[in-house]
Amino acid sequence: MQFEKFEAHFSAHIDRGAKIGDGTKVWHFSHIMPMAKIGKNCIIGQNVYIANNVIIGDNVKIQNNVSVYDGVIIEKDAFIGPSVVFTNVINPRSFIERKNEYKKTVVGRGSSIGANTTIICGSSIGKYSLIGAGSLVTKDVLDYSLSYGAPSERKGWVCECGEKLSKMIKRKWYCKVCDKRYKYDWHKLIFLRGTI
Repeated sequence: MQFEKFEAHFSAHIDRGAKIGDGTKVWHFSHIMPMAKIGKNCIIGQNVYIANNVIIGDNVKIQNNVSVYDGVIIEKDAFIGPSVVFTNVINPRSFIERKNEYKKTVVGRGSSIGANTTIICGSSIGKYSLIGAGSLVTKDVLDYSLSYGAPSERKGWVCECGEKLSKMIKRKWYCKVCDKRYKYDWHKLIFLRGTI
């Protein structure tokens, strides 16, 4: 089924008012709520739910069986693996409405979240970070960090290309795959445009 300049499978339900960018594809049984905003050239996998007040940047890939709830912002070029779980309330009760207590979760540009990871709301996922499958994210994740576990902890650093950084010279990291360089400063990694 073709809607304007994006594509959606006939079984997908897209509520009137949802904003979807050119070139985006929405697969089987997905539901997009009326105030959701989705960028260009995204892939929305099978059985994905995107709530109101969700903002998704360009070139984002959301794999099957993911629910993206109110308060989640996914920046451009991010990858959300199959069955990733987002939350938006810290102390939910079925008999108490807490819609005014939703906590914002930001998934940074170019980051990747592995399959079956749970993200506790209020967390910020740093740009170009990589979170391993099956992790439980309970706090902010640093830019360019490799994190995994339950709860997840930083286990190393990754390049923008996704490769683990393993070579450090004078507090500067070097990617042996794509030749990008980074500087370690105050417990965080900073992309360098120059050379070592």
